Amino acid sequence: MATYVTSDAHGHVRALDRALELASIGPEDTLYVLGDMVDRGPDPVGVLRLVKSLPNTHVLMGNHENMLLTTLSTGDQVDLLTWEMNGGGTTAAGLDGCSREEYIDLVEWIENLGLFDVIEVGGRTYILVHAGIDALALRAYLATADYGPDEGYAHIPHVLLRAAMAKQDPEDMLWIRGEFWGEPTGLVGQDGAGPVVIAGHTPTVLLARYAVGMSRRVLDERERACMVEVGACWDTGGVADRIDIDCSAAAGAPVGRVGVMRLDDHRIFYADIEDGE
Repeated sequence: MATYVTSDAHGHVRALDRALELASIGPEDTLYVLGDMVDRGPDPVGVLRLVKSLPNTHVLMGNHENMLLTTLSTGDQVDLLTWEMNGGGTTAAGLDGCSREEYIDLVEWIENLGLFDVIEVGGRTYILVHAGIDALALRAYLATADYGPDEGYAHIPHVLLRAAMAKQDPEDMLWIRGEFWGEPTGLVGQDGAGPVVIAGHTPTVLLARYAVGMSRRVLDERERACMVEVGACWDTGGVADRIDIDCSAAAGAPVGRVGVMRLDDHRIFYADIEDGE
């Protein structure tokens, strides 16, 4: 049984399908999808259908799913314009083509998506969230339960981490960028132990605007976007405390692709987005 994570397919269902196939995810494996399934790409509804059909799959809400719901619930022209400016036109067109039953089913499914998850893989705790966290606020909450940097964060009960995450501002979990990628979380100690945060939202082609301590170039030798680990240093025992898994699918071809990471060994499976898809 292995655990996989992906994010920000942004309507590129063919690339997502290829990446999942390359990862060879079996019926006993678990997949986490960190949001932004919709908008920008040519087939957002196709992505929704695919992800919804996958067994053992846990899905989080991204800011683009949130914009979709806000627009549908308010009917406000400003909300509609904001969504359209962020690539919502392809999603709206796809939903218009659904039957009434499927439309309701998909929207209700999106409405019930969570904002975060806390999991353990190979003895490492991971905090999964679409955009990132307010690490200072998280550590402050943990301090009220007598967990701090002196004691280390390696053995925090998941129930406490979940309680701390539940107090995070939803706007941060959906939208944060620079404040998250620009500073260490402080959760990984010098022994390399502690929770690692995995997020999407910020395309890695833009990550250098915000992050220091990136593990690699954001583009490979073929000029295709990569997942990037951030924050490995002396203070973290050489362990990255954040991982950006948004492979810039929103940009489309030729730079964008969809990636799937196997958390058990951090192996990554990429599917390039080709012209016309």
